Amino acid sequence: MPLTHARLWKAVDNLARREGLSASGLARRAGLDATSFNPSKRHGPGDPPRPRWPSTESLMRILEATGLSLGEFADLADDPAPVQTAIPLLGMAQAGSAGFFDDSGLPVGEGWDATELPRAGESLFSLRITGDSMQPLYREGDRVIVDQSATEVRKGDRVVTRTVDGETMAKEILALTPQSVTLGSINPAYPERVLERRDIRWMARILWVSQ
Repeated sequence: MPLTHARLWKAVDNLARREGLSASGLARRAGLDATSFNPSKRHGPGDPPRPRWPSTESLMRILEATGLSLGEFADLADDPAPVQTAIPLLGMAQAGSAGFFDDSGLPVGEGWDATELPRAGESLFSLRITGDSMQPLYREGDRVIVDQSATEVRKGDRVVTRTVDGETMAKEILALTPQSVTLGSINPAYPERVLERRDIRWMARILWVSQ
């Protein structure tokens, strides 16, 4: 199958994701201008927009930087987009410094850490928040992602707890003992709850919230 304009750029994007980088980060690793592979540079003016192709030099430089052969790069044009398992992480103070974002606002440059994303699995599920006991942290209608395998909890964790009576609640752990768990709400209008461990069916940490 010919390496069309769309398939060639798909290969560039897939290579960047495979390396754990944005397209801008891949360009920087290869010693190119950070904006070389920006989506805004993939088409020129016109109606319809005129396709712009990466230069042969830029392609050779990203292959050299990643150790890929030309054939392996071409194969990436047919691969589905890799599932992203981590996203760049930067402190707020650092984020105010120059050099961490390109002109389109995408992460670029060095100094980024990574935040692992929850990976789909049988133990992972989502719950919709009801009520106002966890406001302003979690609001009515927010969805939290819970990993039922993440059962090692500690003081300060936000958790979803299900009791043997069938009650399910999102709370914060205030205290733990071998016999009981003390749960608190963010909203001060709600009192603490002390549950005997024998009355807890399961308790799992909240990994993510969609607001």
